[in-house]
Amino acid sequence: MSGSSIALTMGLFMMVVMALRVPVGITMFLTGGIGYVWVSGLDPFLAFLKNAPYGRFSLYDLSVVPLFLLMGQFATHGGLSRALFKAGNAFIGHWRGGMAMAGVASCAGFGAICGSSLATAATMAHVVLPELERHKYKPSLAAGSLAAGGTLGILIPPSVPLVIYGILAEQNIAKLFLCAFVPGVLAALGYMLVIAIITRIDPELAGPGSAAHSWKERIETLVGTWPVLLVFLVVIGGIYGGFFTPTEAAAIGALATGGVAWYSGGLKGDGMMQCIYGAATGTGMMFLILLGADTLNSFMAISQLPAEAARWVVDSGFGPWTVLLSIIVIYLLLGCVMDSLSMILLTVPIFLPILLGMDYWGLSNDDKSIWFAIVALVVMEVGLITPPVGMNVYIINGVAKDIPMKVIFRGVMPFLAWDVTRIGLLILFPSISLIALRVFG
Repeated sequence: MSGSSIALTMGLFMMVVMALRVPVGITMFLTGGIGYVWVSGLDPFLAFLKNAPYGRFSLYDLSVVPLFLLMGQFATHGGLSRALFKAGNAFIGHWRGGMAMAGVASCAGFGAICGSSLATAATMAHVVLPELERHKYKPSLAAGSLAAGGTLGILIPPSVPLVIYGILAEQNIAKLFLCAFVPGVLAALGYMLVIAIITRIDPELAGPGSAAHSWKERIETLVGTWPVLLVFLVVIGGIYGGFFTPTEAAAIGALATGGVAWYSGGLKGDGMMQCIYGAATGTGMMFLILLGADTLNSFMAISQLPAEAARWVVDSGFGPWTVLLSIIVIYLLLGCVMDSLSMILLTVPIFLPILLGMDYWGLSNDDKSIWFAIVALVVMEVGLITPPVGMNVYIINGVAKDIPMKVIFRGVMPFLAWDVTRIGLLILFPSISLIALRVFG
């Protein structure tokens, strides 16, 4: 068999193993390992294992991953999520659907110090869902808005998937963070607009909300969010001010959120160990996926499948937009069975060289790479809430077991409509993704 035939065969094998619910990292490692031995033999594969894992895990840039995860753990135990929701609710909770909007806004704020969509969805569900239920919000809107709002965790910087993309694509991580900010804010505002529209079409979706707060109460709740603002300004401001590298900023951010968690009492008892354990298990999972993806991508490289696929795309005469739309469809399908990190590691080495060889709006290769990162991440966000397997929907269902999955999926449908519109805007107007780079880069 040719290398490409072997690669296609192992691709089918990977789909079967994933369908059996084997963890994605192990699935990719098995597929890549077996395929590598099939194509090159056992000795070359053992030589690969001797050098490649150390070469990957010793990367200085990767040290940002456990630091950002630890920052998210400290933020959760420090009660910052509750402070964010209280502030949002004080300002807009009295609007029709305002408490759900405040939930989305708090997801955006928490995502700015967490970097994980699943963690954002889980944390904010524990904080916001009980309040929405107490104020008679329909389960579909309450759960659907939080499932959609949770996706902001992987887009609004700092974002762990963007760190991994930057390493793979050899792009500046600070520039990627900068370019993700405007699309992230656009996503949050769009979700809030969706809530405003659907609660006016069907007023019964939202309860009476909370009473209007005085400006004194609003200022007091806003002051309560100072740790979030401080951490965000220190981390992001430090990066763009040239004071820190992303890794140094992550370390300072983890120290700052750790101090806040300690001051608030969130690290009492076994709180510190829970934070360390949560960050360690998350890091271990990500590094296992990294090892599996590296093994799979090395096998794909020696099989020549990516090179032949790129030649086939060029020779087929498909236009740039047909190729891009096909990639988006593939991401939506993969999003039903894989998390965003796995998709990035699996697809970027294949898709990015193809896109860089095509013309999109006359963009340079660096601009194309950054633009594609934002578009791909937004599509991956959509995959987190797309039926039949939306990871954020499962997270919300795990927190609120009394809300059926079909009710949550029904609740996310209006937000999916905005997501599709947003993807179209990002494709048609790359300046949305690149404007921050043009102004501040």
